[in-house]
Amino acid sequence: MDANEVAQFLRSNPQFFDQHPQILEAIVVPHPHGGRAIPLTERQIVSLREKVRLLEAKLGEFLRFGEDNDAIAEKVHRLALALLGAKDFAATAQALYFHLREDLSVPHVALRVWGKTLADGVPEGAPVEGELRDKAETMGAPHCGAAAGSPFVGWFHEAQDHIRSIALIPLGQTRTIGLLALGSEDPQRFYAEMGTLYLRRIGELAAGALAART
Repeated sequence: MDANEVAQFLRSNPQFFDQHPQILEAIVVPHPHGGRAIPLTERQIVSLREKVRLLEAKLGEFLRFGEDNDAIAEKVHRLALALLGAKDFAATAQALYFHLREDLSVPHVALRVWGKTLADGVPEGAPVEGELRDKAETMGAPHCGAAAGSPFVGWFHEAQDHIRSIALIPLGQTRTIGLLALGSEDPQRFYAEMGTLYLRRIGELAAGALAART
């Protein structure tokens, strides 16, 4: 009987060691972290300890993710309350800028709104090229990635040369009324594969508040 046949026999007869425990106690195998031989039962304990350590590390990672998500959710909630309390368009835009910069630590924020009646000179109502509007209206969801080559990076004016990553959030669901652009000097702050759930929620809150006050 060769090794494969032995392995097949043990798989087919899982009760074998229950019936012959003395054999199980006599088996020795190499220690996973050294050359010495140890009983099979001790090897199983070592393996279980390693699995426990891996599970503890994964659990700790999940807990950190949960804590981070809770913190972001709380900040988005504060933003929502501020937008609800804003009396007009200017106050709404100011609340949006403040909470994104100070609470959510986004260093650069640019906002454009179109198709709405805004007071003359309001920066958020500055003309937007048709090509950029078309891009915003066909996004459908927030887009994140490198700032290099983005046609929207110019919205950050004097800071544009320092922006390394950018998040673009279309405003509106059935109809796009504008675009919220977030910029960072950190190339990994907004990356292409990141989750956009909270960015989407921020966009929905901003769109609803801005549309109601124009």
